[in-house]
Amino acid sequence: MEKARQHSAVTPPVLTTERLVLRRPVDSDFDAYAAMMADANTARFIGGQMARSAAWRSFAMIVGHWQLRGFGMFSVLDRKTGAWLGRVGPWQPEDWPGQEVGWGLIPAAQGQGYAYEAAVACLDYVFRSLGWPRVIHCIAAQNAPSIALAQRLGSRWQAQVLLPPPLVDYQAQIYGQSAEEWLRR
Repeated sequence: MEKARQHSAVTPPVLTTERLVLRRPVDSDFDAYAAMMADANTARFIGGQMARSAAWRSFAMIVGHWQLRGFGMFSVLDRKTGAWLGRVGPWQPEDWPGQEVGWGLIPAAQGQGYAYEAAVACLDYVFRSLGWPRVIHCIAAQNAPSIALAQRLGSRWQAQVLLPPPLVDYQAQIYGQSAEEWLRR
């Protein structure tokens, strides 16, 4: 419990890139998040399609992760327009196979390099600011774009695992790299 209290006092960072702002999710992000999770094609690899009420619980878990762990998925915003594009960032729920940087973007933001740009900022953050020794990415074998992104980031295939409940039927390919490998780039 002491660890959680220590983290809850931390002011979440705001990361900026050439085109993006990454910040802690806020209530006004929920409508866009719910729309992303309602889209079967977009949500299939990030928890599955969800009704708005289930998306609320998922969103609240992402927000709560910041409180409990001191880090979490960032809301990704277009720097020029302020439009919500998705969520990218560090993630480690209970019994997760490792400290992850994951990503999920709305269809309109896919294929434009936003996930790469946001993931680079997040990897710099977890290795330089949080001091993580390693990072993983949990990716479905059928998710070729995410596998390509992980490889572009310098991560390599490491294992296949079953994720913890409630995702027990979800087999994930684990890609990852060490801080030393990332910082050598």
